[in-house]
Parts: sequence; C-alpha cells; structure tokens
Amino acid sequence: MSIKFLPADLHVHTMASGHSYSSLEEICRSAASKGLEMIAVTEHGPAMPGGPHMYYFGNSQVLPSFINGVRLLFGIEANIINMYGEIDLPSNYLQKLDFVWAGLHPPCIESGDLEFNTCMLIKALENPYVDGIVHPCNPEFPIDVAQVLHKANKEQKLIEINNSSVFVRPGSRENSKEIASLAAKLGNKVMVNSDAHFSGDVGNVKAALEITAQAGLSLEQVINANPDYVLEFKEKRHDVKVKVLK
Repeated sequence: MSIKFLPADLHVHTMASGHSYSSLEEICRSAASKGLEMIAVTEHGPAMPGGPHMYYFGNSQVLPSFINGVRLLFGIEANIINMYGEIDLPSNYLQKLDFVWAGLHPPCIESGDLEFNTCMLIKALENPYVDGIVHPCNPEFPIDVAQVLHKANKEQKLIEINNSSVFVRPGSRENSKEIASLAAKLGNKVMVNSDAHFSGDVGNVKAALEITAQAGLSLEQVINANPDYVLEFKEKRHDVKVKVLK
C-alpha cells in the first residue's frame, strides 16, 4: 500500500475525555485545515478517570453532521472492564453511537497473562455493539495476535493500527508491525488512526502508515482510506445492531 494521506481519522479525543487538550471545534478546524473529509470523535468511556458521564454519549444527537466542512461521526473508545470483555457503557447508549471501539487501559483493568488478555479481546469482539479493537499493540497487555485477528475476521470487525501508541507506549512499534503483517496475510479490515489528544495531531498517521506499507496491507483493507468505505462499514454494522435489538 503506497499512500501518504488518509481522508478520515476515526479515533480522536476532545477535552471531554479528561486528559485531552482541545475542543470539538478546534479538532474540526484542524481537520479541515489538513484536508480531512471525516473524523470520528471517540471519547473514553466513563470508567476512565476524568472521562465523561454516560449522559454525554446519550446527548450526541445535538451534534451537527458537519463542522467546518468535515463530516463528524461520534462514538466511544470504550474500556473493557472485566474478563468477560464487558465494556463501560450500557447498550441503550451504545446503540446511539456511530462507532464503538473497545480497548484495554491500565486505569480500568489490570493486565493478566497472554491467555487472559486475549480472552478479554475475544469476548469484546463477540459483543454485537463493538465495532473494533483499538491499540491491540499495547505491550502492557500481551495478546495472542493470531487468535484476535482470526476472531476479528470472523466477526467482520476492525483492528486498529494506532499512530500515537508508536510514540507513547514503548514496544508498540514492533507489536504493530506483527499485527499489520498478519492482518495483511489474513485479509483483516483495519483502521489507521491518530488517537489524537490534541488538535494538532488530528490526521497524523505517518508512522502507522509506514508500518502498514511495510506489512503489505492493501488499500482496500484500510477502511479510512476512503470515506465511502467508512460509511459502508458503518451501515453494515448498523444493520447487525438492529437485528440484535429485534
């Protein structure tokens, strides 16, 4: 895959997450200035210290579809909170969101051994409301990459290559290379995101794109390489969730 720019960034935080530094409007202004067409604001879930109350996610209907010409999607970076892969927002709130990413965070759950951590991600992927797993490269939570990627394929869900982790979590670069290489072989759909906690980092995925290129991931495997891919994935996942509600 030879691409140097992605028009959509699907993992971005505002001040509402508690440890980020920019407002929603500042995020969108930065995205527009960089030529992004779409962002997904995915705040940390309520279990994260300083994170927003669940009502914050329930009120998302007040948000416009576009800010500064950038398509705005709204979701959550939910925290996995136990060995059964449960996350920290009830289903009646999750069903209102565009995307539900799930991840392992030390303030919300302690890391176990490889088998325990892998089980948590497998169980989270079985949750019909979860659309993908973020930063599975985190060395604080060692996992069986093959098991997680096979499960993601089976459930038709996304695996993230996280740009921020490469710099803030030592060891993540090598883990990301392993994940991307196996994803290329297995045909997993991935998302390549900034995980920006400051407006200036929105759309900054240079290191993650280098990893995906070296791994041989195809353009078609990266859903945020094209906003249409993103919307197609969102609609497909929406149909799955509607069936669960019935």
